[in-house]
Amino acid sequence: MVSQSGRTVIFALGLAILAAAGAQTSFAADIVHTQTDQSPIARMVTVPAGATTYYLSGMLAPAAEGDTKTQTVGALGEIKKALAAQNLDMADVVMMHVYLVGDPAKDDKMDFAGMMEGYKQFFGTKEQPNKPSRSTVQVSALAGPGYLVEIEVIAAHK
Repeated sequence: MVSQSGRTVIFALGLAILAAAGAQTSFAADIVHTQTDQSPIARMVTVPAGATTYYLSGMLAPAAEGDTKTQTVGALGEIKKALAAQNLDMADVVMMHVYLVGDPAKDDKMDFAGMMEGYKQFFGTKEQPNKPSRSTVQVSALAGPGYLVEIEVIAAHK
């Protein structure tokens, strides 16, 4: 038989264990962007079990007009709208794949610098410091003529 004071100790111990477990669960549920100020992308993003993952198809700018920077801003604007429709924002992007066509104005080489100018308007800013992991590759063509940029993202939210 356990005395009243013994029950109190057991109850308090049980609460302490539950509180510690809850604290660990809360900490483990955080999405972690492993990034530095110097790099425009995250070295790694950790998405814990229990987070909802969203896979967005490749998106283009609203029109096949302008240079790589303009089309990057347009494509990211479309992604921002798609995320907002799910009550998400650019901070929820954890992975990005960027496909660039060689720019005729740049001797048919991808305009990485132009893409970065557009990208930096959305990621690693004072207002939105999270950066996704990212790959950027040059491709020979995209689905529509005149398009220079297509971007697909994976977002996660806990």
